Amino acid sequence: MLDWNPNDPDTVKVHYDVSAWTLDQRAELTAALADDDIPHVWEDDELIVPEEVEEQADGLFARLEAVLGPFAIPLDADEASVEFGLDEWPGTDRDTLTAALVEGGIPHRWDGATVFVPTDAEQVVDELLDSIESGTLVVDGAAGAGGPPEQALSTLFSASDRLAKDPDDQVGLTDLAELVDQLELGHPPYGVPAGTWSKVVDSSGRLLDLCEAGEPSPSEIIGAAQELRSLVRQYV
Repeated sequence: MLDWNPNDPDTVKVHYDVSAWTLDQRAELTAALADDDIPHVWEDDELIVPEEVEEQADGLFARLEAVLGPFAIPLDADEASVEFGLDEWPGTDRDTLTAALVEGGIPHRWDGATVFVPTDAEQVVDELLDSIESGTLVVDGAAGAGGPPEQALSTLFSASDRLAKDPDDQVGLTDLAELVDQLELGHPPYGVPAGTWSKVVDSSGRLLDLCEAGEPSPSEIIGAAQELRSLVRQYV
């Protein structure tokens, strides 16, 4: 890890505003920073890194966005805005609105149950609110949407365990092949961190590719199966 002093006035620092991120997204970011040994400090809602690791940090943010989906764009406090008071809305509907704003790239800021959006986005947000109230809007990123098939983790564990013991096991290969296409990076099972789920999806695809290779290597299949089994073991 780079040795740096964030209080040194001569140090050039790069700031990342994550004020619009959810607590879960920030937790994923914190874990990823530790995994990648990226030096950093926090100042309120800003992540600060030394300029020397800016490229590495940018790459980390890109990876997280691929796993977690698009991130919310914070609305600047001094930007002209309109507000919508949604105190009477259930939390699930507010979650749906947040997901729609994120998916649409609309800057916003929540203050309790009131959401602020740019003035020029007022009509678009009005239409979103009408769609949510009428029940016609379903956003993939809303709470509870998506997710892998039921028992996906158990199936992955069973398939990888079979292939780790016998790289020619057809039951394990069939179960793996039927499941891999149904796994999506942005939809981890409940309780599985997005970063871990990303590794599971990548590991599953790599194992299937090895099994379906023209001249599969038994030792590589066993190694990949053991890796996948280790990733999912704690969740089954």
